[in-house]
Amino acid sequence: TTEIYTLSLHDALPISLVGMNGSGKSTLLKTLVGLLPPLHGEVEVFGTAPGKSPRKMAYLSQFHVSSFILPLRAIDVVKMGRFADHGLLGKMTPEDDALVRQAMDRMGVLHLANQPLRSLSGGQIQRVYIAQVLSRQANLLLLDEPTAGLDAAGKEIYQKVIQEELDRGASVVVATHDIQEAICSDQAML
Repeated sequence: TTEIYTLSLHDALPISLVGMNGSGKSTLLKTLVGLLPPLHGEVEVFGTAPGKSPRKMAYLSQFHVSSFILPLRAIDVVKMGRFADHGLLGKMTPEDDALVRQAMDRMGVLHLANQPLRSLSGGQIQRVYIAQVLSRQANLLLLDEPTAGLDAAGKEIYQKVIQEELDRGASVVVATHDIQEAICSDQAML
């Protein structure tokens, strides 16, 4: 028989996935976004197969390969968050530009907009990628180790914007090793 797993996200909800390295936290997030097939059963997100609702979901990977390979500015990375609405070659609107700048400002990296990504510190790069997720304006944020590399000030900014996203009505699923971060969630899955 096929198993169907359901996670209802009717209301804004913070969920933490907590576990040891290799326990499947990242695999679950990648499955929810459609980067990996389900290991067992079926998975639906927003009533459809994972990956079929890119405008409704935003994903923060644990690793950011483009930060070392491509010669990108910080603002270019955040603009990628808007690709789900326009495609890779679609034209950005003034509203998109405003959302990008707003997300960068919320994460405290707007002053770094024109800096090459590879010239930034690890914590600054992480804040840029979180701004990319915020620029999407998604209903569901899937974040893999979002506070890794953030200093105390960065973590404080992160916690503030996540609460703002929850207040906006978004749900947030976070894979974390940080027990303090998990405590802030309504549900924790071990």
